[in-house]
Amino acid sequence: MNQLIRCACLAAFLALSACGGQAPSPVPASAPAGGEAVETVGDAIARANAVQTSALNEAVARQYGIARNDKTVLLLVAVRKGSGGAESAVPARVTATVTGLTGDKRNIEMRELRTSDLLDYVGTVDTSLPETLRFEVDVAIEGNATAKLRFSREFYPR
Repeated sequence: MNQLIRCACLAAFLALSACGGQAPSPVPASAPAGGEAVETVGDAIARANAVQTSALNEAVARQYGIARNDKTVLLLVAVRKGSGGAESAVPARVTATVTGLTGDKRNIEMRELRTSDLLDYVGTVDTSLPETLRFEVDVAIEGNATAKLRFSREFYPR
């Protein structure tokens, strides 16, 4: 029996090592897997992230005016100056698109969301699950500084 397991493991190893082809393209530096995408825009920092709205707690979903749902993804973009506790919101023009695995590219309607002294930009995307979505976010601030954030996220039923 031990020899049978060794043979099966050896066969699996050989089969996997024989797999060729090109390695998948790396994720852009601005998009660590599962983290937020970050880019400098002028003297500010733009951050973008996407989550299923079902992952939001009820108070946050209510504050954003968004229904919690596995098949709805929230795109959140923040533009800030400063660091740590001294960050301040920077008004910006934010546009975004999303592309699914089938290649269907859609615009995401972004809106301003003010909470206390902060300003964020939010938009939602309806999708089927499981799905991998590629986001492209364009951010422009006063003085014509611009940045493009690109990142992908995988979404599954929760």
